[in-house]
Amino acid sequence: MIASLPMYATPLTAGADARFWGLIRDHLRVLGHGAPDQLTLTPPDLMAHWRDPALLFSQTCGLPFRATLKNDVTLIGTPDYGIDGCPPGYYRSLIIARQEDRRAALSDFRDARFAHNDPMSQSGWAALALETPEVLQGSHLCTGSHRASALAVRHSEADFAAIDAVTWRHLTAVGETTGLKIVHATQPSPGLPYVTAKNGPADALFTAISQAIAALDPDDRAALYLIDLIAVPPSAYDLPMPPSPETIPS
Repeated sequence: MIASLPMYATPLTAGADARFWGLIRDHLRVLGHGAPDQLTLTPPDLMAHWRDPALLFSQTCGLPFRATLKNDVTLIGTPDYGIDGCPPGYYRSLIIARQEDRRAALSDFRDARFAHNDPMSQSGWAALALETPEVLQGSHLCTGSHRASALAVRHSEADFAAIDAVTWRHLTAVGETTGLKIVHATQPSPGLPYVTAKNGPADALFTAISQAIAALDPDDRAALYLIDLIAVPPSAYDLPMPPSPETIPS
């Protein structure tokens, strides 16, 4: 069996993630289910990792979940990070630019250079591409991560970017949002779901994760921004598919 937490992992959260998994693991074992001692480090091929029949627990993005994974995995539940303006278990994208940029409204960036982490990212691409595609008519830079997108804007390699609101908190905690501003927040969408293999023990995992969140040390809770686990239904993730970057005219 394998377990992972690849989506919000940073060097600063590694210890808290390990302790969080330890609580989940121990609660699962009390419930009569086996669980690996440690988390698996982020694998190079996440799609293959999430489809592995040995997957006991992981977290994925909403767009890959609805696009390709929903028939291969079982939704456990969705963590609530207490994002402002969002229902429990939901999040949003923050559209950022340099503080020195005089443009203040999202519409002002229609022809500007846009950085996104991945065209299969709900928060980095789909949220804005579905909501306001007309602002994406400038050039596009695919960076590979939200952190890299924020740094691309900060270093003037791009003019604006869409950043996961939870990731924005992590970047702020290490000073990497200095010199950046928020110009827009997208509409809420379901957050990054916890999943297990198709025949995984989803109910037991929901119970174990809920108990683990409640038992987290306050410092670990603050580091992970975890509040609760929400039973967001799979149907909530049935959002339209976004256009690909190549199909938006420049």
